[in-house]
Amino acid sequence: MRIAQRRTITIGTRASKLALAQTEIVHASLLGLAPDLDTRIEHVTTKGDVVQDRPLSEIGGNGLFVTQIEEALRAGRLDLAVHSAKDLSSRLSPDMVLAAFLPRADPRDVLVSRDSVRLADLPSGARVGTSSPRRACLLGALRPDLVLLDIRGNVDSRLRKMHEGQYEAIVLAAAGLERLGLAEGVTEWFDPDVFIPAVGQGALAVEVRAEDHVIIELAARLNDPGTATAVRAERAFLAAIGGSCSLPVGAYATIEDGSLQIRGMIGAPGGRVVRGELTWQASDPERAGSTLAEQLLANGGRELVAAGEAVSL
Repeated sequence: MRIAQRRTITIGTRASKLALAQTEIVHASLLGLAPDLDTRIEHVTTKGDVVQDRPLSEIGGNGLFVTQIEEALRAGRLDLAVHSAKDLSSRLSPDMVLAAFLPRADPRDVLVSRDSVRLADLPSGARVGTSSPRRACLLGALRPDLVLLDIRGNVDSRLRKMHEGQYEAIVLAAAGLERLGLAEGVTEWFDPDVFIPAVGQGALAVEVRAEDHVIIELAARLNDPGTATAVRAERAFLAAIGGSCSLPVGAYATIEDGSLQIRGMIGAPGGRVVRGELTWQASDPERAGSTLAEQLLANGGRELVAAGEAVSL
């Protein structure tokens, strides 16, 4: 195999405990394909890791956890990079490719509350922490009487802040808690049909330089076709809206019997939400995502995007 001629395969990742756990999933999968691979993992510090005193929506777009990693790929320091798919921009740089999406973990959002209280039973005025405009919007639509506060940091630090009393509850991604072995602390698992997940949530993406055909060929062997089809539809939805991470946007696609069903939402601060769903042929996921986006934009979503962009200025 041509890849064996390479001295070392360098895998890039952020240094957080969750990022390392996710990278180890990819690393172990690669070694399962080729046990003799010589590999190493390199940690890359991103802007999202450094700036912890401001909301994510104020300090940049989806590239907060990606830009520095892509620069390391371009410089040849890395051969491939592991990302949470939800951290990626909807439009990839032309010199990069997503060579694989691994089988998707649980895409849902979950509530973790200090006193094991479900969302509906939190007292009025309870402080709920989230760094996501999408989660804040959906929470506001369901419980406008709650106090929604920004929260930053890794999963462990967010849980610690809650247990210290800074928040009565926080909302996190189920996949992250499961990968860290912390799912037993979940108070409530939200229905993804109601609490629509972020684009790509629960999926791991492998990014490679577009010119590196050897590594692309290797990484492509990790690709899960169902996950790839679903995430491609979701990313097309986000791209058609043209939103950034400062806007409340979510999409979730599933594949069954050759058909793709995609649900999407566009929101605005205060809990206003436009939702929709459609069923499409799974062979054309990008068209499915863009068609749903066009429908939602025409049904009031365009005004919500404008409102959200005005608030973020």
